[in-house]
Amino acid sequence: MSRRSGILEFAVLGLLRESPMHGYELRKRLNTSLGIFRAFSYGTLYPCLKTLVASGWLIEEPGSVPAVPPAASSLAGRRAKIVYRLTAEGKEHFEELLSHTGPDAWEDEHFAARFAFFGQTEREVRMRVLEGRRSRLEERLEKMRASLARTRERLDDYTLELQRHGMESVEREVRWLNELIESERSGRDQRRSSLEGSAQHDTSGETDGLPRHRDHSRPDPSDDTK
Repeated sequence: MSRRSGILEFAVLGLLRESPMHGYELRKRLNTSLGIFRAFSYGTLYPCLKTLVASGWLIEEPGSVPAVPPAASSLAGRRAKIVYRLTAEGKEHFEELLSHTGPDAWEDEHFAARFAFFGQTEREVRMRVLEGRRSRLEERLEKMRASLARTRERLDDYTLELQRHGMESVEREVRWLNELIESERSGRDQRRSSLEGSAQHDTSGETDGLPRHRDHSRPDPSDDTK
């Protein structure tokens, strides 16, 4: 399986995890939500769907036939669209793919697909993918600067400007990644502080690890486990 087809399969599984869809809906979502798939055609999508069905990760179900007006009754006999639904095995497979943080997840197209499903990805995995992507771009930026320094004198103004534009694009993404990583860390720290504060509140005034009831208030029956 090629890297590009693997990205498509990942995206299809992720979209179908949200809800079942037929092929047209899937292609529309791939085009609008995940711009990296604008170049994909039905001729690419449907073989992918068939592969996922054969793997047991999707099932095909008959969809409802759209209502047609009486004047178009001759079309009423047309077949319903096939709806694709994620199986339990498909969900498990997608979650396994979500946990991958290796070099493939840092590449341009794969990173875009992974980022589109960050809402379904665990925080620690998000951090590793973001940091890996940043490292990959910093390496790329270093190579671009070294190349520009070697060839600057041989480039015309327009080629030089194009090189600078490419470097600026990479620099912008690195800054963006820095902000995302800092935001993830801040969110993690805030959650940890919140949990610690909650634990301190729950255990304040406790003896031997058990809560102590005050002001003669009636204990919560759920606290009585005897």
